Order: sequence, then structure tokens, then C-alpha cells
Amino acid sequence: MAEDRAPENPEGDEPIKQRKNGLYPAVSDELTEVMKSGWADTELHDLQPVEQAPYAAKRRAALSARFPGDRLVIPAGNLKTRANDTEYAFRAATEYVHLTGDQTQDAVLVMEPRADGGHDATAYLLPRSSRENGEFWLDGQGELWTGRRNSLAEGELLLGLPCRDVRKAADELLEATGPVRVVRGYDAGIEAALHDKVTAERDAELKEFLSELRLVKDEWEIGELQKAVDSTARGFEDVVKVLDKAEATSERYIEGTFFLRARIEGNDIGYGSICAAGPHACTLHWVRNDGPVRSGELLLLDAGVETHSLYTADVTRTLPISGRFTDLQRKIYDAVYESQQAGIEAVKPGAAFRDFHDAAQRVLAEKLVEWGLLDGPVERVLELALQRRWTLHGTGHMLGLDVHDCATARTETYVNGTLEPGMVLTVEPGLYFQADDLTVPEEYRGIGVRIEDDILVTADGNRNLSAGLPRRSAEVESWMAALKG
Repeated sequence: MAEDRAPENPEGDEPIKQRKNGLYPAVSDELTEVMKSGWADTELHDLQPVEQAPYAAKRRAALSARFPGDRLVIPAGNLKTRANDTEYAFRAATEYVHLTGDQTQDAVLVMEPRADGGHDATAYLLPRSSRENGEFWLDGQGELWTGRRNSLAEGELLLGLPCRDVRKAADELLEATGPVRVVRGYDAGIEAALHDKVTAERDAELKEFLSELRLVKDEWEIGELQKAVDSTARGFEDVVKVLDKAEATSERYIEGTFFLRARIEGNDIGYGSICAAGPHACTLHWVRNDGPVRSGELLLLDAGVETHSLYTADVTRTLPISGRFTDLQRKIYDAVYESQQAGIEAVKPGAAFRDFHDAAQRVLAEKLVEWGLLDGPVERVLELALQRRWTLHGTGHMLGLDVHDCATARTETYVNGTLEPGMVLTVEPGLYFQADDLTVPEEYRGIGVRIEDDILVTADGNRNLSAGLPRRSAEVESWMAALKG
């Protein structure tokens, strides 16, 4: 990366001044004039709307109907500094992406209420960098540094929305009258402009509605989730093929192998990959991925590819590193499989969201009693939730643009709600026997097993989007053997 960085992005067309640094002196007037001219016109006129544009329009219509008369402000968010003058990769806010199909930084969707009802939607975007004032080459976020942006006219073609310069958004919102709601936590400048016009309670209602708007996926979203799952399955196959190399290095080889698939076929990983070998499988969010990979132990791989549209898969398989389970590993694995199967069978329209969790937990409680790790009866174990010492977590969650999608939906519509066709959720029971757990026989210690699939609720039951990856222990062994050749 070049070491000199230029000033922050200016507003307006006033000439900007380059910050002095150790490599170059201040910009000369002659160079300034040279840099203004001699550039080809690259405006694009034949762009087609992004695929999700018509679906995003329907979502905006639902939002408009829910909050008539209110001005609604949904920011995409800003860059976050990683260190000094480098930033984390930008990922636009889920609510903004869902309502626009756009992923650009600093953008804001504004829904302006009409006097006759409904709203006029406008996307406020960063325009092309100005060559007249030197922004494109002197600003650290100018296009010469970070790449070409779409013009506002191009944005209108892509999004099917009127587009305006986002650098004017805060001032225009300052002049807004009437009730306003904003999605908080993404853009401090926009929030500051609206500080005297919004309330925490009203903004929370907006956030809740937008979360609940994602509970039922449309056909396009389901297609994107299937793409994510299919790429994830190929990533798991990649990992199995290089387990011998991982044994010679560490869990990081597994992490890097899966990441390569995510970047080749998608935008990124949907969350930090859990590449947990041996006793690390008992740490639910093991993302350090720096431990050894040893034959005879298990690998718990929890990973998901995020598509270019930002929909993510979330799949877990627990694999015998040698290619074959030991007898005890198989016993524990098969118990988790049986639990997951009971959970999947409970996923159907009209069922309570909690039903699949309860079904899966019952099986695990029965196994723990059967193995003598808990005293029965099973009903007592479930009533006191004693199985949680080894099951630890809930059995699943909604999935979509976020790996834990719809997280701010109201309890009555999500956790205490009812399943409907179009909902997509994970079913992921597990058993985890910590390496230092003296309440279980020594041979159990350090074994962790989780199996996770992405399940679509259909009109007559469910469809396992990740069914292409084997789940039964014998099928896992056969699949691994075929991949290793």
C-alpha cells in the first residue's frame, strides 16, 4: 500500500489542500492544473437494475404502509478505522441493503412522507469524485485511491430510485419537520442532524419492524441463500481434501482453505469461521483457529459463504480427521444426529418457533440419562434444564442477510412466534464435553459435536437447503473417503 495518504473527503467544490507528508511536498499549481484534465468520459448509460430492485421496492412499500406520515431515515454506515489510516472492509447495514439492494458506504435511504399518503424514497449516495477540486486524487477516499464509484445517474439506473448527493443529506434533514425515525448505530453524522427530532422509543419501533420484515424471505432471497449454501458445501469439500496439510500446519490451514472458496464464489465469509479441532470443538465460538489438527480427533467446522448480495449460509459438520469415527465419537455423533433429525422434523408451518429446539433437546436429555451422565427421569432433566451443562446453546436461529437474522424482532413475533412458509432457520444441536469436566468419564473429555443445517419452511413442511452435505456418520465417512481419493 502506498504510504502517503491524502486529506479527508471534502464537501463542495472548494479546492482541497494536500496534507504535507514525508514523501511529497505540497502540490504545485502546475500539477493541480495537469490533474484536472485529460480524463476520458466513463459515464455508463446502459446499466440494468440490480436483481433485488423490484423486491426492495416491495419492502419499501411495506415500510411505508407501517409508518404513514413519518420521515424514515435508514443509513448504510461509514468506514471504521482498523489502525491509523487503514480501514476495515466496509459492509453496509443490513436494513439499508434489504431496502435498496445497494452496498455503498456513507449512503442513506430517506423515505419522505407525501401529503396524499405513502412516501417518496430517495437514495443519498456519494457521487463521483470531483476532478475539478482534486478530490479524486488528493482525498484518501477519492477514486484514484479506492476505485471508481457510480455516478448519481448510474445509481438511479441500478436502484430504480432518485439519487442525491449524500454530502447534502445532513443539512437537508436538519430542515425536516414532522415526525422522524432513524435506524441508529450506523451514521453518527446523520443521527446528530436528527438529534432533536427523534426519540429512542420511536426509533426502536422502526428497527423492530425492519427486523420483522426479514422474517419471511421472498423467492429471490431463498435463491440467494441456496447459492450461499451450495458454495459453502464446496468449501467443506475443499477442507476435507487438505486435511493432511492442516495436520502438518494448524487450524489456520482449514480457515484459509474455506476463505478461498468464499472469496472466489461469494463476497466473503458470513461470519468468523470456526475451525475447531480436538478439544477446541467444545468452545462454541472458537475463531482463533491456531491450534493443532491431529488424526484421531474431531474437527468441528462451522462456516458459511456470504454471497455478493450479502446473504449468508451457516453450516456445521463435525468430521473425524482420520476419516473414521472411533466408537465413542460415533456414539456421541449419532446422538447429535438423532437430536438434529428430531428438530428438523419439527420445522413446519404453524409450528411454534420453539418446537424444534424442544424436540432436539429432548433427544439429547434422553441420551445423557441413558449414558448415566444425568439422573432421570427425562421430564425432570428437561424441567430443570440440566442437560444444558453439555448442550449449552439454543438449537437454532433465523438466517438471511445476517447470520443471526431478525435479531431485533419482538419476542412475540420471533422466539414466541409461529413458523411460516418462507422462513429460513438453522437447526444445530450439539454436545460438548469440556476437557476439564470431571463429571464425565475421562474418555468423553475434549469431544465436541455439532451438526447444523439451513432449513426452509415450505407450505407442506420444510426443505433442507444444505442436504447436499452428508449428515449420517457412515455417510460422512464414505464422503470423506471419496474426496481424499
